[in-house]
Amino acid sequence: MYEIFSKLLQEFSTTPYKVSKATGVSQSTLSDWKRGISTPKQDKLQKIADHFHVSLEYLMTGKEKEGGETYYINEETREIAQDIFENKDLRMLFDVAKDSTPERLKAYYNMIRELERQEKGED
Repeated sequence: MYEIFSKLLQEFSTTPYKVSKATGVSQSTLSDWKRGISTPKQDKLQKIADHFHVSLEYLMTGKEKEGGETYYINEETREIAQDIFENKDLRMLFDVAKDSTPERLKAYYNMIRELERQEKGED
C-alpha cells in the first residue's frame, strides 16, 4: 500500500513531510507505514486520499472499484487537470489565478491577450 503513496508523492512532486503538514498525519505514522510496521487508521488514510484527490480504494489498492467513485466530473475536466499537472508553466498560472477574484482573473486574461496581440504585431 505504501507503494501507491510513494507513486502519488512522485506524481504530485511532494514529500511525506509536506503531506504530514497538510493532513495532520504524523511523520512517524507515515514512517511506520513505509517500514511495514503499521498502516494508518482509516480516518488518516482518508485524509491522505483527500489530499491527493483519490479515493480511499485507490490509495489502498492502486485501483478504483468498477463503477466506483471517480474524482473528475467529466472527461474534459480530467484532461484539463492533467494538462495543468504536466505543464509547469500552466500550473504556475493556475496557482496564481486559483485564489484570485473574478475581477483579477479578467485583468489577467486581458493582459495575456494583449501580450499575444503584441507578439503577433497587431498593435
